[in-house]
Amino acid sequence: MVRKIKKAAVIGSGVMGGGIAALLASAGVETLLMDILPPDLKEEEKDNPEARNRIAKQGLDTMLKASPALIMNKKDAVRISIGNLEDDFDKLGDCDWIVEVVVENLKIKQNLFKRVDGVRKENAVVSSNTSGIPLHKMSEGLSQGFREHFLGTHFFNPVRYMKLLEIIPGQETKPEILEFMADFGERYLGKGIVWAKDTPNFVGNRIGVQGIVKAMQIMVEDSLTIPEVDALFGPPLGRPKTAMFKTSDLVGLDTLAHVAENTYELVPDDEQRDSFILPDFVEKMIEKGLLGKKSGAGFYKTDLTPEWKKIRKVINLDTLEYETYDKVEFPCLAEAKKAKTLPDKMKAILYGDDRGARFAWKTMAYSLIYAANRVGEISDSIVEIDNAMKWGYNFEMGPFETWDAIGVKRSVDRMEDEGIPAPRNVKQMLADGNTSFYKTEGATRFFYNFATKSYRPIETSDNLISLELLKAAGKTVKSCKSASLVDLGDGVFCCEFHTKMNAINREIVEFMAEAMDYVEENGVGVVIGNQAGGMPGAFSAGGDLAYMAGLAREGKFSEIDDFLKLAQDGLQRARYANFPVVAAPFGLTLGGGCEVCLAADRIVAHAELYMGLVEIGVGLLPAGGGCTNLWKKFITTIPDAVTDADLAKYFLPVFQSVAMAKISTSAAEARSNGFLGPEDRIVFNRDHLIGEAKKEVLRMVDACYQPPVKRQIRVTGQAAQGMVQAEIFNMKSGNFITDYDAFLAKRIAFVISGGEVKKNSRVDEDLILKLERDAFVDFWKEEKTQARVEHMLKTGKPLRN
Repeated sequence: MVRKIKKAAVIGSGVMGGGIAALLASAGVETLLMDILPPDLKEEEKDNPEARNRIAKQGLDTMLKASPALIMNKKDAVRISIGNLEDDFDKLGDCDWIVEVVVENLKIKQNLFKRVDGVRKENAVVSSNTSGIPLHKMSEGLSQGFREHFLGTHFFNPVRYMKLLEIIPGQETKPEILEFMADFGERYLGKGIVWAKDTPNFVGNRIGVQGIVKAMQIMVEDSLTIPEVDALFGPPLGRPKTAMFKTSDLVGLDTLAHVAENTYELVPDDEQRDSFILPDFVEKMIEKGLLGKKSGAGFYKTDLTPEWKKIRKVINLDTLEYETYDKVEFPCLAEAKKAKTLPDKMKAILYGDDRGARFAWKTMAYSLIYAANRVGEISDSIVEIDNAMKWGYNFEMGPFETWDAIGVKRSVDRMEDEGIPAPRNVKQMLADGNTSFYKTEGATRFFYNFATKSYRPIETSDNLISLELLKAAGKTVKSCKSASLVDLGDGVFCCEFHTKMNAINREIVEFMAEAMDYVEENGVGVVIGNQAGGMPGAFSAGGDLAYMAGLAREGKFSEIDDFLKLAQDGLQRARYANFPVVAAPFGLTLGGGCEVCLAADRIVAHAELYMGLVEIGVGLLPAGGGCTNLWKKFITTIPDAVTDADLAKYFLPVFQSVAMAKISTSAAEARSNGFLGPEDRIVFNRDHLIGEAKKEVLRMVDACYQPPVKRQIRVTGQAAQGMVQAEIFNMKSGNFITDYDAFLAKRIAFVISGGEVKKNSRVDEDLILKLERDAFVDFWKEEKTQARVEHMLKTGKPLRN
């Protein structure tokens, strides 16, 4: 039997249930979203299906209105149907996967699963999204078949954006069910799988909530402020910008309290059980309804002045009133700012000697100790704990990776000196001569296994290719400061950018030409991709504005034109190479990064793709072939047999994409916008992206790849320029654009339409490329463009002038 999930049901239409339904629908799964009958049905509503499904409908509507969006493309919502647990319960019999997301109440869950057991298909998988109730209690007394197909699937909120999916085997779950669900979660839903044991709050929340609550306790003891804690436990320690207290506001103080209290009750033998006791101020805040983002105020709140200026405030824990706060200054933070690598930043803070450093060290020490003492209890390895914190809490490094970064022996020696009880398993590891939790040999990464007291290779999916490990194994064949060419095997190479935000500079442009020469002689194809960190990360955030701004300030406009010609020639070289070129974008794929993708033979994109030609925001237009190749992407879908297609219908969306700097909010939306074509692919798991792009190259090679023939392009000519005047007028009237935007937009229309030619003319690509360059250089000569660029470089924000 080949197991598939063609239809799924989500029982519970709250925030989490709606998020799971949205992800399933985005992944192409027909989904039934169910909830209870409204308890307040009026007599006249009892026979009204719309009224009876009111709760599920509210859940669906809330999900569709969510910002940021939970569903990747609004059109995917047609895959979601709604129902209630009275009228539609038998529909569960058609589902391949039934996931329960109802209130955390054992009795309610037991009663629900008893009913599900009576209608489910023989091979249907059933799972619970519980975070605190033991699986064996929920499935007690149910059929053998149910228990064999039952497991925990614990998603993190918001479901679309949080990578972590904890899978918790039941006592009798069949191994093949666990393997199937892990594969489905990883490949189809794009999740990072962490195998957790059936213990309270599993892995991520057990470690994460303990760290947050312990930090609060130490903050009170050491008399630090909320902003001071967040300044320390943010990016300088590899944590997200939301740090401790902003993260708590996002999660909700009521949710945080529930997890902490639930854990405390269920772990009587935990040596740090008291670190789940929340300080009194949290309870007082909950009583006052100060729950965080969901209530508009928590540890932080934002006020607006009469002039609509935002003022950020923090709560005074003594008065529970809000007050403004100043930038936090600690010597250790100043030292961390000077450091270039994350490990050095961590050491600057944790081994500093000021008040903030001492707090950070103490808090981190107890967090690391707690994680080490949980190995074997909540998961079998340190890898699961590290991954849970990276994927569920957006840490750059998990606890054990952090420990390696700051030095295991150095930190344990300090713990011992200060009377902090270091974990026995870690001390034994050091005594046996092993000084780190991880090590790399060749292209394989190993972790220290406490059970076997030896290093074991980290098991990864066959679809995963790590550029970092390949480079460590000596697979870099060419490199410069800004880019590298890495051998992926089988004759396929990866051209990797590694500038800040992977911005495309002159060195990258020149390197890409050298890379193409190398692959021509030594390979069968190339992937353009990288594995930059962060969420959503940056494939490439655009071109090197600072470089061109410098040329413009000196009046070196001919050099700007020369650089553009070099970039265009390089991308045209890739477009017409004798081997396949596949772009593997993810996250921010803007401006020049987008142009690189449009020039490739194929795009294999991560589902979280924020792609667009955004140059107008700084007073420019796409001039690396972006206008040319986006237009080609649209019209090459027209069969040659169609000789009278209305090109104006194609021109307008291309023009709007460029003139309005439209950015997709997902790869699915990028496809709807025309940036991805029918042969381009979408991959849900970013870790698989380079591997899937390599497969695409090999598929094209296997299909006897031949480069595209350079043909003339049909353009709309002067007719489109006249038509677009009305569109520009409407955009200006609606205050969507300024006078200067209108000036830019008219020239953009001129370029995309092919210039001074008649309707339906055929022109050489080189003509449009020349029109791009001319307009780009002319725009640079404008004071308002230079002002926009300078403002962006200084503030990171666009200027409307």
